[in-house]
Amino acid sequence: MDEIRITGGRPLRGEVAIGGAKNAVLKHQVATLLTAGRHTLSNVPGILDVALMCRVLDYIGAECSLRDDRLIVEIPDELNPEAPLDLVRQMRASILVMGPLLARCGRVRVALPGGDEIGARPITMHLDGLRQMGAEFELSHGILEGVAPGGLRGADVVFDFPSVGATENILLAAVRAEGVTTIENAAREPELVDLAMLLNHMGANITGAGTSTISITGVSELQPANHKVVPDRLEAGTYAVAGAISSGHVRISHCVPEHSRMELAKLEESGCEVVRGDDWFEVTGPERPKAVNIATLPFPGFHTDMHPQMVAYLSIADGTSVLTENVYEARFRYIGELTRMGADISTDWQHAVVRGVERLSGCPVEAPDIRAGAALALAGLRAEGTSAISEVHHIDRGYHRFVEKLEALGADIERKRSSNRDLS
Repeated sequence: MDEIRITGGRPLRGEVAIGGAKNAVLKHQVATLLTAGRHTLSNVPGILDVALMCRVLDYIGAECSLRDDRLIVEIPDELNPEAPLDLVRQMRASILVMGPLLARCGRVRVALPGGDEIGARPITMHLDGLRQMGAEFELSHGILEGVAPGGLRGADVVFDFPSVGATENILLAAVRAEGVTTIENAAREPELVDLAMLLNHMGANITGAGTSTISITGVSELQPANHKVVPDRLEAGTYAVAGAISSGHVRISHCVPEHSRMELAKLEESGCEVVRGDDWFEVTGPERPKAVNIATLPFPGFHTDMHPQMVAYLSIADGTSVLTENVYEARFRYIGELTRMGADISTDWQHAVVRGVERLSGCPVEAPDIRAGAALALAGLRAEGTSAISEVHHIDRGYHRFVEKLEALGADIERKRSSNRDLS
């Protein structure tokens, strides 16, 4: 097993280029199932989740080829409408094959999803929306089987909560359903807008993406398309916090600053200097941040996937911060690892009370999920001594060349085989 070892104390300086968004490209990969032919995606990050989704598509019948940042997906005329248990358990986004496979094949067989253990993320809204469109489901021994005996048809779908996954699944099903589908209280995330752009390039008829009401007029056929994946705002935010927590100066390029406006506003509130351009921004971190309060919310609110990184940053703030997690109730599993490094954090239901300390201390810690793993690395940049982060395959799921990019910014960091050697 690999580990990442970081010796803290170096302010980061320099420029880091951002790749394509994990939370967009996985959905683009699934969208290729909607029509046979050769699909080409560019600006694709070389992360583990992309490889896992390629394995899901391969099982269904596709052929995937990733070279540099270019992914080619060949979809055959006939598909196997089933996603394998072992792969779906590893990555929650696999559940999104339901929509396109029901739309194209009229049936689907998929295991209930896995992924990061950051709380219950039920698929009830996915299933309720698809049922309104004519699908029928049966769950047996953890396997969900769906059929659309009369084909999918348009419906008015209203969500209790603007779920990104449910909005995407209904969107992917509706583009080839008969009639018009309307999604009310739809998610508004930039990655969902990017998915709608890809589908429209393929010949779909979607309006309203990026607003709370999306309208989809179904079409009988689609065509393969070439599409460039939107930049990853979470990668951009992570390196912005890396610059801030190290009291450094980092320029983030090949990004969309507007997509990170709430996160950048909170960095400014904490004492960072932030300068924005068209496709870049710069962050200069303070010697020690000021305490701020944060509540995670669906876009355009503060992203839940930036929560752990900001808690790591606020752990060395002057004062007490409160972070309220409104999206995933079990997101605090990493708190114990941060406290081992000297952070003073307590939790109460969905609140984390972060009492800033003057210094953190390096020690061995374990990454429980993608963003928590990144957060522990950021804490290691500030900590005195050396930190060793294990279970780094979680970081690999969402970040391409994570160690190399931090090293290029001046971090004292390396990836190596783990050992039991005492780090004290």
